[in-house]
Amino acid sequence: MLDGIESIVKHYKPHLNEECFLSNNEVSKKLNVSLRTLQEWRDTGLIPFIQIKGKIIYRQSDIDKLLQKHYFESWKE
Repeated sequence: MLDGIESIVKHYKPHLNEECFLSNNEVSKKLNVSLRTLQEWRDTGLIPFIQIKGKIIYRQSDIDKLLQKHYFESWKE
């Protein structure tokens, strides 16, 4: 039972109004890019983010929109 609780705590994602928020490290891992690349994307306005003091977080929905915007369908069958 303790393992189950530890797993829940480890994989917990903060939610607010049904929105999931991700940290810099989580987005970096999901997109397979470095933290420096994420910083460049923020600096150039490519990726939306929220900054409260020194903490930067991203909305899951914004990451999904970014991926959808840059999605290219295969034109070969």
